Amino acid sequence: MILSICLSPCIDVNIEVDSLSVGKNNKILNKRIYFTGKAINAARGLKRLGAEVCATGFMYEDNGKLFEQELHYEGVPYKFVWCPGRVRENYKFVDNKSMLTEVDDISPEVSEDKKRELIARVRELASGCEAVVLSGGLARQMPPSYYGDVLAAVPAGVKKIVDTSGERLFEALKCGVDLIKPNLRELQTTLQITINNKEEMLFGCRELLKRGAKYVLLSLGKEGAVITDGSESYYCKSINVAMNSTIGAGDGMVAAATFALAKGGSMRDILMCGVAGGTAAVTSPDSITFKKDKYDEILNGLEVTKI
Repeated sequence: MILSICLSPCIDVNIEVDSLSVGKNNKILNKRIYFTGKAINAARGLKRLGAEVCATGFMYEDNGKLFEQELHYEGVPYKFVWCPGRVRENYKFVDNKSMLTEVDDISPEVSEDKKRELIARVRELASGCEAVVLSGGLARQMPPSYYGDVLAAVPAGVKKIVDTSGERLFEALKCGVDLIKPNLRELQTTLQITINNKEEMLFGCRELLKRGAKYVLLSLGKEGAVITDGSESYYCKSINVAMNSTIGAGDGMVAAATFALAKGGSMRDILMCGVAGGTAAVTSPDSITFKKDKYDEILNGLEVTKI
């Protein structure tokens, strides 16, 4: 089984308007609501690949039942730690000029008792797992060190996959992590460096390997991805597809790469599966993860080259 841990779920409300005028009445042309969170998205992707998966993390009493409905529909089991309050709601407004305006909500605070409860839940659930995914942000007022606290509860021998950045990533790496998946922007901001070429990119990856990562899977967006363990490095270019939505692309990459890693796949396997998952996700306008048939189609068309 693979355990996927979401520390900060959210509801994304994507709204299309003809124009967005401050102080005036604005009419909605289209609205899509996604019940999301990076680890929840990854759990969906893993399930679609046929993995046995369970979702856990913090959930909130006022509107969290909507997440249960979504996961039940996908066939993903869940065991959340329930907290008072509402899941945060993020609003994205897009006008007829493709101008994006975002309004991000703040999550409720989580009590110390609930933090301890989740750590106990992870310790219990992870004991029978092949791998654990921990990704995304943290609840309000929660220190980056909580990432390390959660991972420290994962038993030895269980593969750990992390998708986050900054101090959260540094705290996670202290526990030793099998796979991390920064994108190019996150790599630069986390290490506070500027990357202009392949050598600088690999230098940044090696810095994270030194801190405790076994593999770095670096997402390059529509250009594909690179994976390295410090000794060997490989590149996989994505294929051209109709890009309908970028929502969940990184989480699709994490899901598919985790699936390959948990099965004992090679670096090449992890890279190709990750690129296929991320690419397939952008072809689905009404979903925050990929369709299995599209994933298989893309995977069969990918090639890996050694750097």
